[in-house]
Amino acid sequence: MSTPDAAAGKFSCFVTGTDTEIGKTLISSTLLYALAQAGVRAAGMKPVAAGMQWLEGAWHNEDVDRLAQVAALELPLTLTSPYLFREPIAPHIAAHNEGVTMRVQHIVDCYAAVAAQAEAVVVEGVGGFCVPLSEDADTAGLAGHLALPVVLVVGMRLGCISHSLLTARAIKAQGLHLAGWVANTVEVGMPYLAENIETLRTRLDAPLLGVVPRLDDPSAQAVARHLDFSLLPAWPKA
Repeated sequence: MSTPDAAAGKFSCFVTGTDTEIGKTLISSTLLYALAQAGVRAAGMKPVAAGMQWLEGAWHNEDVDRLAQVAALELPLTLTSPYLFREPIAPHIAAHNEGVTMRVQHIVDCYAAVAAQAEAVVVEGVGGFCVPLSEDADTAGLAGHLALPVVLVVGMRLGCISHSLLTARAIKAQGLHLAGWVANTVEVGMPYLAENIETLRTRLDAPLLGVVPRLDDPSAQAVARHLDFSLLPAWPKA
């Protein structure tokens, strides 16, 4: 399945994960870093984020800031992160507490505006793949409306095999293309790490983009050395 962007030779993707806190922002920022290194004016989007801190006279979200730091194209937060909430809780609950109703169409419109200005777009989801946004919407449906190739970040820890396979099924159910997956080592000393990765390699119908070890400095530059994004559709040629 190709998207309009991919058909035109323009790279865009939706980054999701097997859970929260498993490295979506790390991989999204690495994608943006690699695109910038290839001379591509890429923009990052984190349409929904919950959890903010008051720093230097403004509210900041760590994930949103990290994407902005490596993106080659700087755009207004109203476009790249239209729904930002202060409490670090489930986004639909945070939205309710702030009297906000998240609308998928608004996010889709923001993506269209970003894509019109950028040569590539990396959209990072929130939490896992099926996170509620409102009474009748979730992030799986959002991904379906965006219709972008999906990059799955697998947090390598006990239970990751089932989480990964269920997520892959949910992605397929939305009619989306799982373009690749990343094994991100989140559990120190995980038993049978290699065997778990091999099991996923044989069962996921998508290329393994690389294995990210535990790093003392998990910067985008350091992580990029462990990944091969050229396996993704429409990735800029060197």
